[in-house]
Order: sequence, then C-alpha cells, then structure tokens
Amino acid sequence: MLNVHQVSKNFGSFQALRSIDLEFANGVYGLLAPNGAGKTTLIKMLATLLFPSEGEITYNGENITAMDARYRNLLGYLPQQFGYYKNDSPQKYLTYIAALKGMSQAEASPRIAELLKLVALEDVAGKKMKKFSGGMIQRVGIAQAMLNDPKILILDEPTAGLDPKERVRFRNLLTSLARDRIVILSTHIVSDVEPIAGEVIMIKDQRILYKDTVDHLCRRIEGRVFETYVEHDEAETFRSRYLSLSEKQESSRLKIRFLHEGEAMPGWTPVMPNLEDLFIYTYRDGQEQEDKEPAK
Repeated sequence: MLNVHQVSKNFGSFQALRSIDLEFANGVYGLLAPNGAGKTTLIKMLATLLFPSEGEITYNGENITAMDARYRNLLGYLPQQFGYYKNDSPQKYLTYIAALKGMSQAEASPRIAELLKLVALEDVAGKKMKKFSGGMIQRVGIAQAMLNDPKILILDEPTAGLDPKERVRFRNLLTSLARDRIVILSTHIVSDVEPIAGEVIMIKDQRILYKDTVDHLCRRIEGRVFETYVEHDEAETFRSRYLSLSEKQESSRLKIRFLHEGEAMPGWTPVMPNLEDLFIYTYRDGQEQEDKEPAK
C-alpha cells in the first residue's frame, strides 16, 4: 500500500501542491488534470525525484525517503521524456539500463527477452531505435520501467504523440500489467484513462478535488448533459448561453453536446455524461468550480 499523508510542495513562495492525501492499492489509477496543475510534481515525489515540503509518503507504513534504495528497487518510472541513444537497439539499451539497476547478466538476459515479447518488440530487438516510431519508443520505455518487475509503476504523460492505434495497444498493455501492481498514469488525455482506470484522481487549486471511479465521477453531472442540433448561424449564440462539450458536423447542421443546469428545452436529448464532459466542466476557462458535494 502506497500512502500520501498531508503532503505539500513549495518552490520558494509558490505552492505547487497542498495537503494531499491519497491511498493506492493494486490497480490502475488515472491522475487527470490540465498541464500545469501539479501532476508532474506529485509524480516526481512518488518517484523520489522531489521531496515533500510538508507531510510524508509511505509504502507499507515506512517512509519512502528512509527506505531509499529499497523503495527504488520496487519502483518503475517512465518520465515524459526518457534518454536513450538513437543508435542503440532495444536489446542493447535495456542491457545497459539493467546494469545501472544492478542486475547481473544472467538475470537480465531472460528478463529483457520476456519484456521485449510483452511489449511486442521481439522482432526488432536488434534494430537501431532511430528508425522507430513514437509508439515503439514508448514501448521501449515501458520495458525499461518494468525491468525490475516493480510493485509500483509510474508513467508520466506516456501517450503524448502516439497515434490512436498505439494508444489502444498501450492501454491494453497497462491493463495486463496492473493485475499485481500499482500503476499510476499521469495524463491530460481523458481517453487514456477512462477505459482502464479503477479510480481517477483529479487535481484542482493545488488540492485533490476527486478520487473516485469513473462511473461515480460522471454521475456528478448526470441530468445536465444534452445534445441538440443547431444551425450554423445560431451556433455562436448557443455557445454563449451553454457550455459546449463537443460539436459534430451532421449534414448542414451542428450536433452539439452541451451542459445546462436547468429545465430542458424542446429538441434537447438528455445523454449520459462521460469523463471528458466532467473534465471540461471542471476545468472550463474562467468559470472553474469546485463541486465537493457527494456524488448522487
């Protein structure tokens, strides 16, 4: 069990996070917030790259800073950008990283073969990575994070720049990895976490706003999301009155998904909210609102 107890982080006079309380067990957790909200600061503290200004982080009751190398031996970490030599092959790169982690050759070789198969790179194990796509590079990154078979796997914006096919493959991989470990996925891309996260954590105003299942989070705006058709010359007026969540061109009109807190008008169809609807509502420009009432 990984626990964050009343953690705050200051950079001089700037407070990036304040009074954070979290608890993680095995499974996938989506850390979801816009860029600049403090996700990476929290991730770096969980990875011991930064240290709390106040509070503590514990693993099975022991402070992770005091655990030192024992904690890092349990940890796998994929930062937003990880360093590698473009002329290296995945095999050579992973062998190098294994050596840095203190793994023997006898231990590393079968583990690397196992991981290259897991991330579907066994056929290009000896190819130079300079020819790889962004998705293939990210899979190498996952493999290096998994070398020590970590109990805690932390991924910071891992799907940025990946095409839709690679993102689906990535989500499927994370689902299989989360069966016996904690997986924390930090992202601002809602579709990366909605299908796979057991719980989603949302940060706002330097605090934890929500930590709940996707279903329970979406219920917070149940009964307030609608769809309707709008003529193009009426669209701007409509947007000024209601919060537009998404828009789709259909024939000569726009089909608008929007949020309204009040009685429905004729021609409006109520729809079930999704996580992206809640994300847009929560972080909407100039109208941010902390909805701390219990879910319906």
